[in-house]
Amino acid sequence: MGDPRRLKKKYKKPSHPFQKQRIEEELRYLGEYGLRNKREFWKHRTQLGNYRRTARKIRTLPPERQKKELRVLMDKLIRLGIIEKNAEFEDLLLMTVEDILNRRLQTLVFKKGLANSIYQARQFITHRHIEVNGKRIDSPSYILKKDEEDTLKFVSSSSFYGREEQPVSEQ
Repeated sequence: MGDPRRLKKKYKKPSHPFQKQRIEEELRYLGEYGLRNKREFWKHRTQLGNYRRTARKIRTLPPERQKKELRVLMDKLIRLGIIEKNAEFEDLLLMTVEDILNRRLQTLVFKKGLANSIYQARQFITHRHIEVNGKRIDSPSYILKKDEEDTLKFVSSSSFYGREEQPVSEQ
């Protein structure tokens, strides 16, 4: 039956371990989004693959069921902020791993201006200085929902509480 404490992996490793182009791409994402290791990147890449696989399976369903299932998937992705409200089916297949990485708590703390760098944003989160909807979140990989974005702030007991928000300009 298996040990209930041993959960299955949430990521899939690359099939070929040494491909220079893939390794350089992974390292670029690690630096740009402040990921701790490649496993975090693989986790989000697998998550993207699961969404895209679900979308392709929906395409094979009968028309009435297809509309219902597609609406459920699109509502979920819209709620997460990964796709826009007026997105179509093709937009589901054109999603990239950047769309998911941009919704991580760590990235949004940095972009909102609560931290000076992406690494400082990770530190603030793991040291429990950040709250969302009045709840402390200590996981930098937490995917922030679109409606939770406005409630992102420092915890009132934090020494950084009341710090001025300075949005970071896109480079």
